[in-house]
Formats: sequence, structure tokens, C-alpha cells
Amino acid sequence: MGLVWWRLEMAAPAELEESLLWKLPLLGVPRVALQHPPEAPERRQLLAWLPESDWPADQRQELERALAPLGVPFDLGLPPIHWQRQDDEDWSLSWKSHWRPDPVGERLLVLPAWLEVPPEQAARLVIRIDPGSAFGTGSHPTTRLCLEALEALAGHGPGLRGLRVADLGCGSGILGLAALRLGAATVAAADTDPLAERATRENAALNGLDGAPALNVTTGSAEALAALLGGRGADLLLCNILAPVIEALIPCFPRLLGPGGVGLLSGLLVDQAPGLERDLLAAGWRVEQRVEQDRWALLRIHSASDVA
Repeated sequence: MGLVWWRLEMAAPAELEESLLWKLPLLGVPRVALQHPPEAPERRQLLAWLPESDWPADQRQELERALAPLGVPFDLGLPPIHWQRQDDEDWSLSWKSHWRPDPVGERLLVLPAWLEVPPEQAARLVIRIDPGSAFGTGSHPTTRLCLEALEALAGHGPGLRGLRVADLGCGSGILGLAALRLGAATVAAADTDPLAERATRENAALNGLDGAPALNVTTGSAEALAALLGGRGADLLLCNILAPVIEALIPCFPRLLGPGGVGLLSGLLVDQAPGLERDLLAAGWRVEQRVEQDRWALLRIHSASDVA
């Protein structure tokens, strides 16, 4: 007889989606997926599968308590969690069936690792991702904002060709992989979560970039990323982290972004953008552009001395 599973089901508000995809694997729940009706992409549902033998009632209650604080930064309560028992025979197929090829912008395609490229998307630049490995699947507005901003930069002048890219808080590695697909020369990536380093390496392998000198990843924050860069700031800084974390990291940006470089900062709510812009200006950075999607925003920054 096969295993019996608990299937967790809950609504996934846009504000909490990335946090849930990040937190659940840390709590021992790696089998996670998102689904939504094709006609209503905003109605997103999170699904997760947990072996029944490992998750008795008290452990499931503890899991719910551990997830509850994720809504605090957004003044949201955690949506109700529903549990259903499911037999073993099709859990893996049902998990994978919820993922689809995801076109982003005009040129990119985020593709779950087990799927083939649809013929109608054959001309796009493919980024293969294992959606269960770490947060950053391309589906959340903050990730899409970064991918679209990368594509916009790639479409102007020399684009990303030859650029050195720094990815702070790399998650699944999706942004660095996209930068390489769009022509960047190298990517240095760091994340405080060791699972993110592993996921970035695994996703690099899915894209034929494992062991390639073009991608270097480590566990740590800004100091670890600066060490990877060898004391020379990058041409492009990617930072898709929550606004309070970005604010705390502003003093580190001069070590990560070289003269004339561009920073793409996302992970912030639209109403957090003005305050962050003021903090950036006070630290000598200028916001060139603010782009919004749903309730989320992305800031493109330069050193004020570069654009004065």
C-alpha cells in the first residue's frame, strides 16, 4: 500500500505568495504548487502535499502557527487552511499538473523543468525552473516586474551584453538565469537561505549552466555578494526583497554597484515606494523609474553622481 498524503489548500493573496513559497520548504514542506482558473489569474490557490504519517494533527497545527506571521507586514491574516487526505497514486502528477509554461514580456518563457517548450513559444528565451525548489517562479508580480525590467534593459543600446550582474536575495536564481539568457556576461548571486543557494545551482543545471564560470552563487547577504564580486561593483544589481530589507541594505549598495551601474529593486508594495525613494535619495541614489503591477512596485536606480 502506498503512502497517504495530507493535501493543504489555501488562498494565496499576491502579498503572501512569495513568502509562502519560501517558508513552506523551510518548514519541511517541499511539495508546493499554485493554481488559478485561466479566466481569473488573480484567484490563486496554494496547494501542498505532506505525508500523513509525518504530519499528525498537532504538527499540522504547529505548521499553521508558523505560517501565521507571514501576513503581519501586510496587515493581513493568514487565509484559512483546508486539509484533505489523498492517496499516493497520483499526488505527484496532480502537483505537477498545476504548472504551465509562463510567457513573460515579449521574449522570455519560464518553463517548469518537466515540460517541453510549446511550439507557439519556440522563439522565446527559455528559463527552466523547478518550482518546488525555492521562491521565485516568475508568477509573482515582483518577479515579473524584474523579468520585464531586465528585458527592457536588454532591448536598449548594447543591452545586457558583457554586463556583470549581482543578484542579492537570489531565491531560485530565476533573475540571474534570465540575465544570462538576455546576454549578461556573468552573474554573482547570494541569498541568506542555504536552500536558495542549492536551488539556484539546481536550476542552473537545468539550464545547462552548472559549473559554468558565468554563474557564481553563495550563501550570505551583501557582504558575501561583495566578496563574490571581488571588490569591483557590478554593472547591474538585482534585488527582489521586501522593502524593509532593501532599506536596511542601502548602505551596502556602493560596494555592490559600480559607477554607471543600474539597480532594479523590487519586492515593495506601491505605498512603500515613496518612503524608500526618499531613503535612496538621502543616500545618494536617484530613482529613474517606478513601475507598478497590482499592488507591487519596482524602482530602477542610478547613483545620483552618475546622472547629475
